[in-house]
Amino acid sequence: MTRIRFDGRDRSVPSQPARRAPVRHPAPSVRFDGVPGFDAVSRRERLAAARLYLCTDARRDRGDLAEFVDAALAGGVDIVQLRDKGPDGPLEAKHELAALEILAEACARHGALLAVNDRADVALAAEADVLHLGQEDLPVAVARRIVGDDVVIGRSAHSADETAAAAVEPGVDYFCAGPCWPTPTKPGRPAPGLDLVRTVAERRPARPWFAIGGIDQQRLPEVLAAGAERIVVVRAITEAEDPKAAAQALRAALPG
Repeated sequence: MTRIRFDGRDRSVPSQPARRAPVRHPAPSVRFDGVPGFDAVSRRERLAAARLYLCTDARRDRGDLAEFVDAALAGGVDIVQLRDKGPDGPLEAKHELAALEILAEACARHGALLAVNDRADVALAAEADVLHLGQEDLPVAVARRIVGDDVVIGRSAHSADETAAAAVEPGVDYFCAGPCWPTPTKPGRPAPGLDLVRTVAERRPARPWFAIGGIDQQRLPEVLAAGAERIVVVRAITEAEDPKAAAQALRAALPG
């Protein structure tokens, strides 16, 4: 058993997490830690209704992951993705699972979706609701074979061509378009800006899509005016003095 502290409490992760076969029909889901999950239908219904998507690290330097995510979810966040690639390097898988256990408990209480970044194996082990893939990650078809049909899969897209492909690619459930502004989360990546958001909005894709990159309360009106109805945020909530209030303000400005 390995113990890791993210929020001041000891948490244990099994050295060999149980692995279940993919469920291919609506049925109750239970994550590796016993926390109730969602079936395939519920996941996609929640995705369709989602408006506010939060990416957060494990808050290793603050030790307040449980309190932080509970506040953000109470403020109206619909999806929480763990993305921890800090200056000390990405989390080891066992530590990522420990952080995901904390997020899973909070998501279950608030009826939110739990997302894993990049790692299909970790998404499977954690019984995550969502796996998000970048352009350089596993091909969607390969990831789908690993996580099964029930898990929602998202795609990052940074150009008109990539968003057009993500809108129709088999196995993809949603995509993110951006970045709208340069962001330290993706240093050195050119920002296609709001022109990309306008392009996607004009196409009216059938799949849910989210604008991403440098979005905060001050910039949100521009994003909405460009045609987005869903957003992904990072610092707008992770660096807020009051994460709940920050989430509430963002959610109140979004449609739906």
